[in-house]
Amino acid sequence: MRWCISIGTVFAAGALAGADVPSLVERSVAAPSAQSLLSVDEAKRVDVELVLGVDVSYSMDMEELAIQREGYAEAIVSKEFLTALKTGPTAKIAITYFEWAASTDQKIILPWRVIDGPEAAGAVAEEILKAPLRRASRTSISGAINFAMPLFEANEYRGLRRVIDISGDGPNNNGELVTVARDAAVAKGVTINGLPIMAKEVNYATMDIENLDIYYEDCVIGGAGSFVVPIKSKEKFKEAIRTKLVLEVANRMPELRVVPAADREPRISCQIGERMWQERWGR
Repeated sequence: MRWCISIGTVFAAGALAGADVPSLVERSVAAPSAQSLLSVDEAKRVDVELVLGVDVSYSMDMEELAIQREGYAEAIVSKEFLTALKTGPTAKIAITYFEWAASTDQKIILPWRVIDGPEAAGAVAEEILKAPLRRASRTSISGAINFAMPLFEANEYRGLRRVIDISGDGPNNNGELVTVARDAAVAKGVTINGLPIMAKEVNYATMDIENLDIYYEDCVIGGAGSFVVPIKSKEKFKEAIRTKLVLEVANRMPELRVVPAADREPRISCQIGERMWQERWGR
């Protein structure tokens, strides 16, 4: 069963203010046994293979793109993130970062790197920040998921978990249906988490929708322990990114509202983005 866990920015602010990572949530996400790593060269073992897929569609303004990029870089070198890193059996993760827009538009900003401490974290953060910002047309969450999947097989590392982290400010409106891509990824044991960006007023001219967090819960995320961390103000942008990464690395879930998504129909049509595009452009 896939679970949707929605965590607000109030939790993000409070949980990180005075708690060590292990005490954030007492319930761990179910994960494969560490025995599954024994056949892999010790140098190649990691706790999680984490793919960060970041939206750069035109609905994102340049300020949001800059804050988003800085948020990931700052989160990776934060005390909370480095503390989370120590909680896994290998105390290291493999991470890659790419930007996406249309179904055929993805660009890797950070190839696979291992983070095993402050020095490696600092190098990764610097590499993320140095790439020039860009924007592109359309929004294909399905394209991002489909681009991410082969990255797991292409890297030389093997983790207890494989996670795709999707951040974006609108619904899928290009490429195959997002639920098709999601279900294919989940069937292969991959978890998809979401960071819906809801930091400005809904603008139908840029294909925004109400309740993007619910759309992400019902249509985008999936797999063991999947959750959503919505960003509802620019002031909380970086804080929410940090919270999400800490939970992913520490293999934890927020103990808040839990909805068994697989047992009901989506509350928002998972084809709302495609329908809006069709109504506007007739194609």
